[in-house]
Amino acid sequence: MLNVVVLVSGGGTNLQALIDSIDNGNVTNAVIKAVISNKKDAYALERAKKHGIDGICISPKDYKSREEFADAMLLALSDYDAELIVLAGYLVIVPEKVIKEYAGRIINIHPSLIPSHCGDGYYGLHVHESVLNRGNKVTGATVHFVDEGTDTGPIILQKAVEVMEDDTPQTLQKRVMEQAEWHILPKAVDLIANNKVYIENNLVKIIK
Repeated sequence: MLNVVVLVSGGGTNLQALIDSIDNGNVTNAVIKAVISNKKDAYALERAKKHGIDGICISPKDYKSREEFADAMLLALSDYDAELIVLAGYLVIVPEKVIKEYAGRIINIHPSLIPSHCGDGYYGLHVHESVLNRGNKVTGATVHFVDEGTDTGPIILQKAVEVMEDDTPQTLQKRVMEQAEWHILPKAVDLIANNKVYIENNLVKIIK
């Protein structure tokens, strides 16, 4: 059984999709041990509580330095025997110390088809605004491993979503979540939990 810790900053809709997928058997051999948020009032912590999952707040603002923040994060991850860290709408830069400690064991969901509309500053509605401003006809979501760069780690899964002519950033965000994010994030966790993913030459290989 793979011990998963989910990091989230907001409402936790991707967290909910993962919880539901574990409950209904679409994700196997995985258990969510804890949910960590950088915000005490994040609704994701309430979602965790409702499902009997430990929820804690570890905010960089509560520590004197990034080093202390990183150490607190590492201690919590160790306490929960984390084997896979899932960034599900986590709007804090993960400390390099944590990335190195959990190399190849941190994944992120990004609301575009990487390498488009990603990198520094591309998060939340900013991504969808960029897609609409560029006139993209297709967008989507990407699950990738996390490395020291921003959205630069090996891609695990992607799913395309059509852009409508009358879309706003809000309607596009909703469709990308519903049609892509909530599907490929649980699928990626399931693949990893069942040892069907490996990295070769910085590319992800999936065992059929």
